Amino acid sequence: MPHEAVGDPQEALRFTMPPRRSARIQGASSSSGSSAGLGTGSSPAPGSGGARSSPPPSPTALDSPHLSSGDSGSDFEDMLQPRGKRGPHQALSRGPVSKRPRRREPTRDRSSPTASNPEQNTLFEAVRSAKIAVETVVDDWLETYKQDREIGFLELVNFIIRSCGCRGVVTPEMFRHLQNSEIIQQLTEKFKEVLGRCVGTVSVGPWGQPSSLHLPQDSAEYPLSLGTQPWRRFRAGFCELVTAVVRRCQYSVVYDEFLMDALISLLTGLSDSQVRAFRHTSTLAAMKLMTALVNVALGVSLHQENNQRQYEAERSKGPGYWATDKLEALLEKRRELKEQQEEIENMMNAVFKGVFVHRYRDVVPEIRAICMEELGTWMRSYAASFLTDGYLKYIGWTLHDKQREVRLQCVKALQGLYCRRDTAAHMELFTSRFKTRMVSMVLDKEPDVAVEVVKLLTLMLENMEEALTEEDCQSVYPVVYVSSRALASAAGLFLYRRLLDPQREPSHDGDNRTFFRLLLAFFIESELHEHAAYLVDSLWDCAGPRLRDWETISALLLEESPTEGLTDQQEKALVEILAASVVQAAEGQSPVGRGPVKKPSARERKAQVEERTRLTHCLVPALPQLLAKFSADAEKAAPLLEVLRCFDLSIYRTGRLEKHLELVLGQLQEVVEKHTGRTVLEAASHALHVLCNPELALRGHGDLVRSRLADQLADKFHQEVTELLQASSLDEEEVYSMAATLKRISVLFNAHDLTPWQLFEPCAQLLQRAVDTGEVPPQVLVPAITCLHFHILWELSRLPSTDVPQEELRSLKTRVTSFCSLCQSCLSDMDAGVREQAFVVLSDVLLVFGPQLPRDGREALAPLVLLPDAGLQSQLAAFLMDHVFHHACGHEELSATEDSENRIEELHQRRVLLAGFCKLIIYDVLELSAASDVFKHYAKFYSDYGDIIKETLNCIRQIDRQEWARTLLLSLQQLTTELLLQQGPEIRAAEAFLEIRDLARRFSLLFSLHQLRNRSALLSVHKEGIQFAFQEPPGPELGLPPLNLPFLEVLSEFSPRLLRPDKVLLLSYLEKTCQELRWSAPGDTPWPSLVTYRNSLQPQEEGGSVSSRSTAGRSRPPPSSAAKRPRVDAPLERPDSSPWPSSNLPSPALTSTTLRGGPRPHLPWPPARDPGSDPGPLQSSSLSRQRSGMNRLSLMVEEEEEEEEEEVVIEEESSEDTPDQDRTLLAPKDRLRDLFDSTILGIEDV
Repeated sequence: MPHEAVGDPQEALRFTMPPRRSARIQGASSSSGSSAGLGTGSSPAPGSGGARSSPPPSPTALDSPHLSSGDSGSDFEDMLQPRGKRGPHQALSRGPVSKRPRRREPTRDRSSPTASNPEQNTLFEAVRSAKIAVETVVDDWLETYKQDREIGFLELVNFIIRSCGCRGVVTPEMFRHLQNSEIIQQLTEKFKEVLGRCVGTVSVGPWGQPSSLHLPQDSAEYPLSLGTQPWRRFRAGFCELVTAVVRRCQYSVVYDEFLMDALISLLTGLSDSQVRAFRHTSTLAAMKLMTALVNVALGVSLHQENNQRQYEAERSKGPGYWATDKLEALLEKRRELKEQQEEIENMMNAVFKGVFVHRYRDVVPEIRAICMEELGTWMRSYAASFLTDGYLKYIGWTLHDKQREVRLQCVKALQGLYCRRDTAAHMELFTSRFKTRMVSMVLDKEPDVAVEVVKLLTLMLENMEEALTEEDCQSVYPVVYVSSRALASAAGLFLYRRLLDPQREPSHDGDNRTFFRLLLAFFIESELHEHAAYLVDSLWDCAGPRLRDWETISALLLEESPTEGLTDQQEKALVEILAASVVQAAEGQSPVGRGPVKKPSARERKAQVEERTRLTHCLVPALPQLLAKFSADAEKAAPLLEVLRCFDLSIYRTGRLEKHLELVLGQLQEVVEKHTGRTVLEAASHALHVLCNPELALRGHGDLVRSRLADQLADKFHQEVTELLQASSLDEEEVYSMAATLKRISVLFNAHDLTPWQLFEPCAQLLQRAVDTGEVPPQVLVPAITCLHFHILWELSRLPSTDVPQEELRSLKTRVTSFCSLCQSCLSDMDAGVREQAFVVLSDVLLVFGPQLPRDGREALAPLVLLPDAGLQSQLAAFLMDHVFHHACGHEELSATEDSENRIEELHQRRVLLAGFCKLIIYDVLELSAASDVFKHYAKFYSDYGDIIKETLNCIRQIDRQEWARTLLLSLQQLTTELLLQQGPEIRAAEAFLEIRDLARRFSLLFSLHQLRNRSALLSVHKEGIQFAFQEPPGPELGLPPLNLPFLEVLSEFSPRLLRPDKVLLLSYLEKTCQELRWSAPGDTPWPSLVTYRNSLQPQEEGGSVSSRSTAGRSRPPPSSAAKRPRVDAPLERPDSSPWPSSNLPSPALTSTTLRGGPRPHLPWPPARDPGSDPGPLQSSSLSRQRSGMNRLSLMVEEEEEEEEEEVVIEEESSEDTPDQDRTLLAPKDRLRDLFDSTILGIEDV
């Protein structure tokens, strides 16, 4: 679709100032369609045969004092008028313009390379090789041009044509006898002819570009479209050469009335071509030519100013002292400079009206971006002529462009104008008209565009103080909290310049105090009080030194003055800012979500060490005072304890600061004794863990405080447990006291080994009492379960890897077994918190004591391996069904009035439960078939758990591909069985049955890639699915179909992934199964499900199949994408193996947990193959013909499946890339013999 110019003409920017035009400047535009060319011809009109462009807006534009910027909607048509060196300019003729007078042929021998071999272009070869300086190349070309300007000009023309990727050349005969439009038409026909021949023959790289620097003879690419480094270098050389030609010719050749006139005519005609390569290359050349002409015009303007000053200085001497000769020379120079200025302006007008006016709205985004980039350059370089509303309007309109690169170039162009006060002062009208659009682009969908927009608004803020209102600034402030660090940092600079710079509001209490007061005011008003770390990170680049002024922060927090002190809300906010700035300085990393964690360089590590030392010296004396003041407030104490973890603790000893360490430990113990909140207790536990580090010289102080806390808490807990077990009832105070004690113990247990205090037995007694009587409150049970969990893990960590005492092993195994039994009983508790905690802890214990425990040199721990029995497996699966996949989890059934934060928290907790169950499957604690309870909910709960289920699918496929396929089939069988029990045999029209088919279609996409590797698994899915469909006996009435027969329609969703020979094999197996069981439809009416499945197995051309419900009537795109091209890399198979599984799958029950008792079937060892048969990663066409049907590996994917398949592509490529030695192929004969032998199925007639 053509790019539309932004804005309606009636609503667009209108300028009503009267036009001003130099009297010496000739008009440059006329009727649409013709263009001055190499001869006298005309180029096609944009509307008829040229490049597509949308109708331009037509506001009344203000012309430049020297240049015409009118947008008439037509191309540049008339040839630049012939001019004499000194004579007056002649008006342009409206009639046909004749060619220049014929010149006699030169008598010298034209033996230049261009004349002898037109396709050998020295300029193109020099720029492409990049071995010669561009200035040298231009100087050599200029010498050729001065000797014979026709040959020199043709060499430059053919350089541009060759740079378009066209092999056609402009010969001297064409130049002399053909008109401009005829020459371009011949080049276009030559270009299309070459492109037509090169279809299917171009050697390209992995991303579509030619595989080498040299373009093929018939290349469909052109240099500017290629993104490899050599061609990017060529583009830079191309631009440099065009600029250098004008620069080297600016004093003489540029005014010879031949070179520039003919070159501009050529570029104007090419820029109107329908061929994108011509249009793109010629537009770039024209824009760079225009930029060079602007620099020449600027130089001429400076010479005119100098000439004027010299003339006035000479005239000021008085009549008697004038140097008449000098005055005449100055006047002659003035006339010459004026003529040069007019000629340059005529050329610029021609380029602007003939190229820019039409190409700034071209359908190709790259062309539009080039125009906007160069327009910004002209405005910055020659503001006197271009910084007018008549040119600014183009940038304003293009700010609405749909393409990122175009908007980006517009914003960068405006940055160059707003960065200086002198240029910004001329943009009041533009700012008032387009400010709303610029402010709205802060939320641009492209982050890099939004970053540049924020930088642009910052420049406007600095150089046009009144341009942005407070309402405009309010749109930028919240951006400091976004996840993109570049955008947040740009917004942080804007915020600092606008609101936080102390110089804007001078105060008597010092700059940094003012800064922090302003920052607190903004932070509190933003109402995002949980994101102090993101605010600090946004301001770190521009206000880092101020944020690292921890002395000022400490002084503000410790200030007790009632008038100058901070409020409680300000103190809380400042404590969070202090903690965030300390973490940022010590770790040097952005908060979570602000980009990937980068590895610091040596210089950055050194700076972090220095910063950590400095902050330690600053805050060590202040931290005990701050904790003493705020220890009663959990929200303030927790961040302060986080600060302690960032200290360089060795300074306590080297700086003789043990007194401050004892004060901090005393305050830490007081915080633990005062609070029961999990956040503050975890902060205290982590801080104490740091102070108890064995590598710390003063760790004895921390060990002493930890022992005191453990003694106090353990004694109190033992006493309270004894009272609880003896008492018949408990009052609220006793329950609260025990719950608080257990919370403190459970949090400390996470980071500290408290097993010497013998806490396992009392906690186990509490849990047993709760299971037996149900009298223990939930707020006591949850931390008790946590304490037991950590007690077991600490005991395991203390066991040696070898020579483990058997008594310790037996004791630990007994405790683990009893604890798992208690947790299993708690899975049916009435309280949701107890149930979820028991499930999470039980999953972790089973994972830790799973089959992987005795690995990696820990064989002595083999007696501790604990495998769940069938009852526990069933209970875990039932818990998952009841509390993770229950129907209330669906988005459609959630109450609209429910608090969103609670909903997110509940979803997070359910994801934790599901992840724990999936880990048990992946690490071989549960059988792989247990995953069917998860996979069958893949489609329905995709928005909540899709990423977890998808990762589980990927991991199980890597473990055992055959069992993975059986598990997918099992999940579909379970859903079908449940539906049959609920609705009876007539389920084909049910909505739930359509959902089962959709789930099968999603599963089938997993078999799309690596079809040979998935071949055996896919065949087993079909074989066992056929067995399942026919295993139920028919009804009592004769002619009724089997009960499970509708499952064949589900199975038909996997048929498009089959290879063509496999379809024939399965079709024969299906017919033999029906004959053996003697089941057939009554009369001539076949069973619909059987017909659907049979039709899906009918071989079609190019691997197609008769469409089933999900594929009926849908067009299948050809597999042209490189990412979707299947790989023919098959796994190894044994000669005696077959694609059919050896075990029969029993009929599934409602849940898969009843089917997990038997041993897991093993994947047959792959057959040996002929190593000499490997033709490489991709099959050649000749090999495909020999294999009679094996070449049809194209993916048959519907349009609506493209997005899902792209995800499968990524997963397959990331997880199943095998070594090269595993990518060899079976010999064609071996493959056909092994996979298509009819005796495998026991079918004698195949």
